[in-house]
Amino acid sequence: MKYKILFAGIAGIAVAAFCLSMSSCVSIPKGARAVRPFKKYKYLGTRYEIARMDFKFERDLEKVTANYSLKDDDVIKVVNRGYNPKKGEWKESIGKAKLVGDSTEARLKVSFFGPFYAGYNVIAIDPDYQYALVAGNNLKYLWLLSRDKTMPKPVIDQYLKKAAALGYNVQDLVWTRQ
Repeated sequence: MKYKILFAGIAGIAVAAFCLSMSSCVSIPKGARAVRPFKKYKYLGTRYEIARMDFKFERDLEKVTANYSLKDDDVIKVVNRGYNPKKGEWKESIGKAKLVGDSTEARLKVSFFGPFYAGYNVIAIDPDYQYALVAGNNLKYLWLLSRDKTMPKPVIDQYLKKAAALGYNVQDLVWTRQ
């Protein structure tokens, strides 16, 4: 009995340590490079989602936006919002993002669920910060974002070519209705 309690305690500590280590484990897809130099203040504001790799938190959403504002010097408030026409309701998620490592590199970690973070990597952006290509931790997450509800076709083509070269199956993108 004494050993069962000891084993349960050790297992609990191991699980807690694993969860804690995973909470700050963010990555970037193999071969991808985050934008450098990156000016976080220039990135702030509202962006419209032009396309995304579909996943359960955004399934069936249209009119999707992401708003980035500075909470304090180290934390960016993230408000993702989209409309689900099947349910006739808006869905909103509020989270936070922090730069990972070098403050001049567009590698961030974002969290919408407590201490658990995921990678948010700006891998392409135009000089005026109007259009962005954002990669998640792996090839399951990709977004094309714009300051406007549309994105010029040459920019889309450039971003799709870059994503495909990294291994993304760009045919699987969901094109967001704005």
